Amino acid sequence: MTPGTNFISLGIHYCQNQTTRIKTSMQKNNTSATIFITTPLESKHVDRIRSVSRKGVTVLYDPDLLPPTRYTCDHNGTGGFILSPEQEHRWKKYLESADILWNFPPDARDGTRGLDFAPNVKWIQTTSSGIGKRIEELNLTDSDILITNSRGVHAKPLAEFVFLVLPSHVKRLLKMQTEQKERHWERFCSKELAGQTLGLIGMGELGCTIASIGRVFDMRIIALASPGSRKTAEELGIDQLFPNYQIHDMLGETDALVLAAPHTPETERMIDDKALSALKKNSVFVNIARGHLVDESALIKHLKEGRIA
Repeated sequence: MTPGTNFISLGIHYCQNQTTRIKTSMQKNNTSATIFITTPLESKHVDRIRSVSRKGVTVLYDPDLLPPTRYTCDHNGTGGFILSPEQEHRWKKYLESADILWNFPPDARDGTRGLDFAPNVKWIQTTSSGIGKRIEELNLTDSDILITNSRGVHAKPLAEFVFLVLPSHVKRLLKMQTEQKERHWERFCSKELAGQTLGLIGMGELGCTIASIGRVFDMRIIALASPGSRKTAEELGIDQLFPNYQIHDMLGETDALVLAAPHTPETERMIDDKALSALKKNSVFVNIARGHLVDESALIKHLKEGRIA
């Protein structure tokens, strides 16, 4: 199942739940509802959304108003796309009529927020899991608009990426590929993941998926407790759970660190010079979270010194 298909499954699930609520409201108030899809989406998925929408719910999708896509499941499209005056008029009319938006609408060329043209919106379903910053930028923190994200949708694809990187690192894949091209066949000894300690920061669905795959490789799994979570190591399926204030102790036991936490004020630059210094020498660091969680200058310093990979 592709990331896009996973996302659609979640989106349809939300549509089914939310349109039930809408239908109830419509029956009470004798009103209709309009969904406007504001970013590129494959036609088969648009059809599926329509198929689960209740009577009285209209789904608007006009590919002519959206940028060309670069690849399958590209839900952003190419940059620099400009609407003609006639297209812009249609776009604004759709936004004005919308009760529900599939994704945040892009801002206008003059900088006007896309949402400013959508005064009746009650619910926005986004195509990303990390939307906190965008909510702040749009001043929606205290809004009555229901905003749902795609949390967990990309857990399996991203976890697979982690385990593309880690085995490639310990088996020195780049060295082997280089020597293969040079037709140089000298033997060497590589390491293995089995027995190494995998340290996880961020134990949401993504972190738990990574932990389960790490188990298959017979790794020892440790993690930093997520703020507010009461889950135990046993419930999470890992060997040891460290409280937040023991982050450096956890890093000191880590051979492979995977950062999968959300970007919040508390996690901003949490991987700083002290954190990187606490890591085992020659450990590998994989960041599949937002770049803002890492002090880039400190990371460059430690990479140049050869302390981490």
